[in-house]
Amino acid sequence: MRQYELVERVQKYKPDVNEALLNKAYVYAMQKHGQQKRASGDPYISHPLEVAAILTEMHLDESTIAVALLHDTIEDTTATRAEIDELFGEDIGALVEGLTKIKKLDLVTKKAKQAENLRKLLLAISDDVRVLLVKLADRLHNMRTLDHMSAEKRARISEETMEIYAPLAGRMGMQDMREELENLSFRHINPEAFETVTKRLEELSTRNEGLIKKIEDELRELLDAKGLSGTTVKGRQKKPYSVFKKMQSKSLSFEQLSDVWGFRIIVDDIPACYRALGIVHTRWRVVPGRFKDYISTPKQNDYQSIHTTIVGPSRQRIELQIRTRRMHEIAEYGIAAHTLYKDGAEANGDVKLSPGSNAYSWLRRTIESLAEGDNPEEFLEHTKLELFQDQVFCFTPKGQLIALPRGATPIDFAYAVHTNIGDTCVGAKINGRIMPLVTRLSNGDEVEIVRSGIQVPPAAWEEIVVTGKARAAIRRATRAAIRKQYSGLGYRILERTFERAGKTFSRDALKPALHRLGQKEVEDAIAAVGRGELSSLDVLRAVYPDHQDERVTVKPNTDEGWFNMRSAAGMVFKLPERPKDMFESGPEALPIRGLSGDAEVHFSASGAVPGDRIVGIMDRDKGITIYPIQSPSLQKFDEESERWIDVRWDLDEANNTRFMARIQINALNEPGTLAEIAQAIATSDINIRGLTMGRVAADFSEFQIDVEVWDLRQLNHLLSQLRDLPSVSTVKRLFE
Repeated sequence: MRQYELVERVQKYKPDVNEALLNKAYVYAMQKHGQQKRASGDPYISHPLEVAAILTEMHLDESTIAVALLHDTIEDTTATRAEIDELFGEDIGALVEGLTKIKKLDLVTKKAKQAENLRKLLLAISDDVRVLLVKLADRLHNMRTLDHMSAEKRARISEETMEIYAPLAGRMGMQDMREELENLSFRHINPEAFETVTKRLEELSTRNEGLIKKIEDELRELLDAKGLSGTTVKGRQKKPYSVFKKMQSKSLSFEQLSDVWGFRIIVDDIPACYRALGIVHTRWRVVPGRFKDYISTPKQNDYQSIHTTIVGPSRQRIELQIRTRRMHEIAEYGIAAHTLYKDGAEANGDVKLSPGSNAYSWLRRTIESLAEGDNPEEFLEHTKLELFQDQVFCFTPKGQLIALPRGATPIDFAYAVHTNIGDTCVGAKINGRIMPLVTRLSNGDEVEIVRSGIQVPPAAWEEIVVTGKARAAIRRATRAAIRKQYSGLGYRILERTFERAGKTFSRDALKPALHRLGQKEVEDAIAAVGRGELSSLDVLRAVYPDHQDERVTVKPNTDEGWFNMRSAAGMVFKLPERPKDMFESGPEALPIRGLSGDAEVHFSASGAVPGDRIVGIMDRDKGITIYPIQSPSLQKFDEESERWIDVRWDLDEANNTRFMARIQINALNEPGTLAEIAQAIATSDINIRGLTMGRVAADFSEFQIDVEVWDLRQLNHLLSQLRDLPSVSTVKRLFE
């Protein structure tokens, strides 16, 4: 491709082309790329020229062609955005910058870097769709010349193309480009399968030489005879990747494939589409379940066509697509076809299509997720989920059409209507019947969502839904609920820490110190304290840098069996191995009411009951874990003063919560022993939560029982009752 040839191509469909702009862009790109070479050894300028040539096939304007010539200048040369703005205008400068990858990224993984570049690209596309057209043409030419790269690079680029750019082209309605990108990627990702399928298709084509033309002629003659003269009929063999994908998804061998050929019937207007369909169905037998009408219900990328499969001429099973000429343009070029119909003018009696009417809707939804602050890997995952959708069409009770991926559930449907509807969904009616939320939706289903104002989406829903929007919304709601719990806990911890230091804590006082704590929002900092990621003492020092800790350090004396315990404020208590009589939780201690409320509180494996002297240990991502003061596990936190939290029981007389404790019983190994123990527990109004047992000796068995009691008094009464049983040897409470 030479520069004058490029200009001639544009002149064929745009006689009044701004030739000076194209020549200026070419000269600038040539100067900037200078002596740069591609991996093939060709001058680098050959690449932007070929990208521009691909765009001329879509009949794009000269500004887009100029952007194609300049698209690598900022990324790979000394060119700057300001320079391009000055020479070519801000419009072209913005497009070129949108195509420039992010160079300096402080990200840990390659996937995160890939995601951030995709995020930047999609944001640029949302401002001007021409960014996407140039990017896809750039990727297509790179894939056509990929043989000169190393094997590792070929595989990586091909996988990225297959996962992102090919389906992105498909979602924007550019089917021909999608197919070529898929096949080029397939050749490098799975070369053996590519060669095998290609060889079998060539053999099939040779064996059936002339069959496609014969079917074309027969279809054309039939339509002419019925009054549809001038109709275009074109047949083609399916591409290798399309065949391979069908073999995999349907678990078929190559010999079992019966529709390797596809035929397009292109007519003048919509009524002619349905006339052609009636003529074909009257002449040849239809394959049941293989009819789809995308004219009355277009795809989200504006694709319109009638699909049917017939047992046609020569007893061959063939796929037919019936569409108008305008529909055919949109099917091949997608959103690029809209650039020629900016006024939405009707063409040959076809339906009126506004520019990018539906092709942008998916992109807009994806852009919405960018504003929610998902991390890069999550964004990449959600985008891929959206790209690979194979749609079903459902309806709201008011008749609104909702397109969803196959396998979607009512939860996906609710989030597709509105995020708030998804968050408050508690049930669904499908075609008037109450159905489980895990039900897979089918084409034509009418779905009514049952809502509740107090509903919070369960985290488990994330494993049920299939759309990226629903998954992202559920994660956000789950994170928000958890943050609210940790924020409440963190606020109470900070209040007490500041109070011990003689200070008053407030959210306003924390704002100036956020940058020192590495937090963006006040609530983030408070929640980080609640999660144990941030020490309350660090927050105190950040707010009051001049504050001095009054910290006492006492070295543990292991000979006397003593160990240190620290409060959240840093005070050290020297406690004996049985310190319950020495440790008193004052009124300033954090009140514990159980597992409810706004504090994220858990109990140790062996439990704790009201009446126990307790202490809290801050666990990262778990909140506070409550231990009885006798628990030997506390010793492992001896050197982590910032994790100790003073806690106390705060239960009223109307408390209806039971608490777990673990007891160990050695008893005679004889029939009826376990029943006797269980009866004693039941008569004490105590519930058994779990039981394990093992034989200690020939005549004795050991039982470990988790019981649920109201308080320490009830537990001690139970232990006394069990010791009085004739079959019981020893009883003790276990602490871990």
